[in-house]
Amino acid sequence: MRLTIEADLDYLLPRPADVLLQVEVAAMADQRIETASLTVGSDLPLGAVVGEDGIGQRCWVRGADRLVATYRATVTVVREEVVLAALPATSVRLLPAETVAYLLPSRYCQSDRFEGFVAREFAGLTGGAMAAALVDWTRMSLDYAGDGSTGTTTALDTFASRRGVCRDYAHLLVALARAAEIPARCVAAYAPGVDPPDFHAVAELWLDGAWRLVDPTGMARSDEIARVCVGRDATDIAFMTVFGTATFVRQRVSVRRE
Repeated sequence: MRLTIEADLDYLLPRPADVLLQVEVAAMADQRIETASLTVGSDLPLGAVVGEDGIGQRCWVRGADRLVATYRATVTVVREEVVLAALPATSVRLLPAETVAYLLPSRYCQSDRFEGFVAREFAGLTGGAMAAALVDWTRMSLDYAGDGSTGTTTALDTFASRRGVCRDYAHLLVALARAAEIPARCVAAYAPGVDPPDFHAVAELWLDGAWRLVDPTGMARSDEIARVCVGRDATDIAFMTVFGTATFVRQRVSVRRE
């Protein structure tokens, strides 16, 4: 799958501020970057920082008055879809060290609060069968609503309201998977078919020795998603973190299949 990606950001900064951007597709074995360019108006030279788990990179920007960023890329995704339900379970004692942190609760994914629900609702399921059931339950139980959440909405809030946007779907699935003893992390991504078009949030679950991409909203297939970065929750994968204040002017994201 070949994707053409365009992202434009335009924000006002009432005072000079440092800004951390995460908008560039990560170079990985299953997603090849054919062309890429990032243009940012900055008072200081851009500074690159490696992303979580060594995936992708963050970009330090120093802005004053206005922050305008333009990203263009062409990416070939070479990833096959996997049938989750067919994958075996792995005992937590046998998990690789780098996955253990993704078994634990985090700011937006309070997995410890879902253990009882998962044990009752999905009794008898393990491994890929459990993962597939959790993905289906999340997709079917929530209504996609742009006004269904805020920047502080947690997985528990979403579980109660049954409404939200892509990041809320991802948070809830990740929390449920961790409660089921499946390492899970949030993923910032680009994908075609996202409605409305925007930066997208999906999830990765550790099953049968590898991270498996899933979109709990059902809007994108795993073989057409381009990762930007990964992390515990939205704290780690935000496309822009402002160390100060910023006012939205314009934002546009376009992802097209070629």
